[in-house]
Amino acid sequence: MKIEEAAQQLEALGNPTRLEVYRTLVRAGGVGLPVGRLQERLGIAASTLSHHLHRLIATGLMTQERQGTTLICRAHYPAMDSLISFLTEECCIESACTREEGKAA
Repeated sequence: MKIEEAAQQLEALGNPTRLEVYRTLVRAGGVGLPVGRLQERLGIAASTLSHHLHRLIATGLMTQERQGTTLICRAHYPAMDSLISFLTEECCIESACTREEGKAA
């Protein structure tokens, strides 16, 4: 992962509402959630939710799929895994930390 991509994803998740949206989708699993149900769970206006969803899609952190008249939102787990790996892959690379210290970091 390039540092620019990681920065964009972290910036997107730096907004409390987007982070809440994303965590809700992660908890929903691979099945995802319809936009309407996501809106009900979070209690935010449709236009506000739409804005945040577009930002998460643009950074690759989530996907949407149309099923009939319903839009299903899903966390994009490969992107999440890539971002987490980017943050941890060089843990303790410049020091002689133990395996347990690396896990804690």
